[in-house]
Amino acid sequence: MLYLRLDVRPPHSIFCMSKYKLFLLRHGEGAWNKENRFCSWVDQKLSENGVVEAQECGRLLKENGYQFDQVFTSMLSRSIQTAWLVLEAMGQEWVPVTKCWRLNERHYGALIGLNRAEMALNHGEEQVKKWRRSYDITPPPIDESHPYYAEIYNDRRYSTCDVPKEELPKSESLKEVLDRLLPYWNDVIVPVIKSGRTVLISGHGNSCRALLKHLEGISETDIVSVTLPTGVPILLELDEELRPVKPCKLLGDQAKIQAAIKKVEDQGKVNGGKK
Repeated sequence: MLYLRLDVRPPHSIFCMSKYKLFLLRHGEGAWNKENRFCSWVDQKLSENGVVEAQECGRLLKENGYQFDQVFTSMLSRSIQTAWLVLEAMGQEWVPVTKCWRLNERHYGALIGLNRAEMALNHGEEQVKKWRRSYDITPPPIDESHPYYAEIYNDRRYSTCDVPKEELPKSESLKEVLDRLLPYWNDVIVPVIKSGRTVLISGHGNSCRALLKHLEGISETDIVSVTLPTGVPILLELDEELRPVKPCKLLGDQAKIQAAIKKVEDQGKVNGGKK
């Protein structure tokens, strides 16, 4: 199964040299990741294992000599907490951290809070996979009767966004995640990278997948099989036009990474990855 296009070199890379390094990171395991629930915009902290993942990620990056000049996170605590723990482990707590809702996880609408394995049992594994991994399929929207609606939309953090609260999404496909992410990428993050600063984006599974699709030109079909484990940094080497000069690389023990990817894939199965 294809997880990331690690074996595909963009054709222009033969002639281009790496000028910039960009790091993407799906936050460490969250409390609802551990419970196999659709977390989305519900604000959850890291699990104990997620804290360890973030700390180990920071130590790995430090051991490899990487340094950051700017960190971007979503407005969700698990993304922010991961960034803090990574920077602490690297001894780089002073590095500026900028937060924006446009880096938030995909909005799963009415599916928020539901258990993925139970959903697979009730609706079939293929349907759950479409909801989780497809590019242009949008789950049913959240409405005011949903148990987590008020918790999300009454949260004070969303009064600080660059759009009115009533215009924030009620459900999203991965395509819609990319659509709301690209303005921030182009207007805010790209100028920072092109100024020569090394950037870490501490995001979520789907915000990172959307950005990878954009940068690596992954097809709408192939993106379905791109799975990112929690707490594993992804290195992208980019040319002057921010095009990848080589396939992105997941840093760390490759056997452990593949096991972590399988664990994420199994969350959408009836047994929830449990044997």
